[in-house]
Amino acid sequence: MEGFSHLDKEGKAKMVDISEKAPTLRVAVASGTVRMKAETFRKIMGHEIAKGDVLGVSKIAGIMAAKKTSHLIPLCHPINITDVSITFIPLEEESRIEIQAEVKTLDRTGVEMEALTAVSVAALTIYDMCKAVDKEMEIEGIRLLKKSGGRSGTFERKQP
Repeated sequence: MEGFSHLDKEGKAKMVDISEKAPTLRVAVASGTVRMKAETFRKIMGHEIAKGDVLGVSKIAGIMAAKKTSHLIPLCHPINITDVSITFIPLEEESRIEIQAEVKTLDRTGVEMEALTAVSVAALTIYDMCKAVDKEMEIEGIRLLKKSGGRSGTFERKQP
């Protein structure tokens, strides 16, 4: 199975051996969006959700998720994360909140999965904390925006 690093010669799953790689600074940025009713957006921004500070709790959840990625994604290496930052961009006219996660490490493999996991869990936490008010919320567009470091170099998503 040429081109797939997580498969052996017989096509069976395997963890990639990174022991020969040198540690380098690696950074990944991911994003995603939670779309909701205007009233839900207003309640989040006005701190009127009964479960508490939605964005504060979601930020902590995203950071914790990044740190636990290797426990959630099979064959993902445990990584010594040096920084995780979660940013929320409220877009009132569209009744949505964009989430961005940046993850850094000085390690032998990248942090793309950690950034994507941070965004996903932050979005799920927003949903969980607000589902009593709005069960029609949508989580969408979870994607890698950019990554740097390592053998494959720099990737930056082209904006449409």
